[in-house]
Amino acid sequence: MTSDSTSSAASTKLSKLSYSDGTKELPSDAPHWAIKASERLKQRRSNGYVSSVDVPSEVKRVLLHSCCAPCSGAMVEEMCSSPQLDEVVVFFYNPNIHPRKEYEIRKTENKRYCEQLGIDFVDCDYDADNWYERMKGMEFDPERGRRCTECFDMRMERTALYAHENGFQAIATTNATSRWKDANQVDSSGHRAAARYEGLKYWHQDWQTDEMTLRKYEISASEKFYKQE
Repeated sequence: MTSDSTSSAASTKLSKLSYSDGTKELPSDAPHWAIKASERLKQRRSNGYVSSVDVPSEVKRVLLHSCCAPCSGAMVEEMCSSPQLDEVVVFFYNPNIHPRKEYEIRKTENKRYCEQLGIDFVDCDYDADNWYERMKGMEFDPERGRRCTECFDMRMERTALYAHENGFQAIATTNATSRWKDANQVDSSGHRAAARYEGLKYWHQDWQTDEMTLRKYEISASEKFYKQE
């Protein structure tokens, strides 16, 4: 397990996000879900709606498990913009990603984005053999089924262990931002993992809002993040 950082930039806080205030015109080739999120956001902004993250009480250091750069962009940026937090560290542990080439591509994109923001990136082990062993007998389970729960549990357990060993007060995961995942399933795994250690919290929040959805697209498009098709 290794850790890479750009400490000279780590102390610089990002400015509070505006998510384009829902007024930015999206390109003609923007995906349908981003366009719909933008339209809903424009309407709510016109009624005075303002978004903000709700940092858990007494939390200053957060370990954010990241599944990929496209899912990480908005969540990382939003956390780093909060004046309540002293440190956000990205934790990459995803033995479910196959083949190894795909895993390395996603990891590299994550690492590149963290370096741009000046935050630490922890490269955890690729223990695919343990993942296969734990998922044995669930090879044909459907999406959002028992195998997904086990997969989330495995990754969040490792995240929670690292957080406990390194003095973080909370963990979170970018899986919670994906519209393809069951947020309740993801959050349940996070809560179970954090409950293993006294004083560790799981940051439970709705990360699938229109603001987050739109910002995810904007960052992914501007950064030209690699996305598995």
